Amino acid sequence: MPNTNVRARPVEADVCPVSLGVRAVPAAALAILIFALAPLAARAAPPTYTGETPVVSQSDDERAEALKTALANVVIEQTGDSGVLSRSDVASAVAKADRYVLQFRYKANPNGADGAGPRWILVAEFDSAAVDEMLQRLGFGTAGGTAPVEATPSEATVWIGGIRSAEDYARVIAYLGKSNLVRSAQPVQARGEGMLVKLSLATDLKHFLDAVGLERTLGVVSGSPPIDGVDATLALGP
Repeated sequence: MPNTNVRARPVEADVCPVSLGVRAVPAAALAILIFALAPLAARAAPPTYTGETPVVSQSDDERAEALKTALANVVIEQTGDSGVLSRSDVASAVAKADRYVLQFRYKANPNGADGAGPRWILVAEFDSAAVDEMLQRLGFGTAGGTAPVEATPSEATVWIGGIRSAEDYARVIAYLGKSNLVRSAQPVQARGEGMLVKLSLATDLKHFLDAVGLERTLGVVSGSPPIDGVDATLALGP
């Protein structure tokens, strides 16, 4: 069942710590307590994992998708492998992000003040115990360990739109260059605000598109466009 205890914080600015009026503890007793709990604190896992992603608005629909992206970022961080998102079972688990989120808030995007990017950044806190259990269930036994990625190498030609400047072009090339799922990317044609790119993939096209959709740097316009010689159409996000 979806988590019904999710709490949203105010959105106008970063939230500062607030005193909750807890009764003062004598200094000597506090020192003893800290000393006693120090070994446990050193071994304990963090109570939450934090994931962030830019958003254009604070609508319910966009938040639902942004939570999936935030959880995807957490999974990548915990496994150390961005290619893990190409696994269908991992993608299915990430799509249920509402089961793992404890609370979320919005903060101003420093790159969005001049309209150059999304205005907000969604900051989500996920239950670390539940996320760890999910990762173990998927075969990730230890932090940083990876399970085999479904790999069927393939070739694909994709059209990428939304490229309006040299900076946009650099973002696309950098994204493809960092992806564990892309062995090579060769631009073959540029026209208007887009370009045709030939990709050599470490997986099949479907899993590549699934991972792209979760990471949201590029949006998937169509996984089967009615265009000869084009296997998929993508668009650069804001």
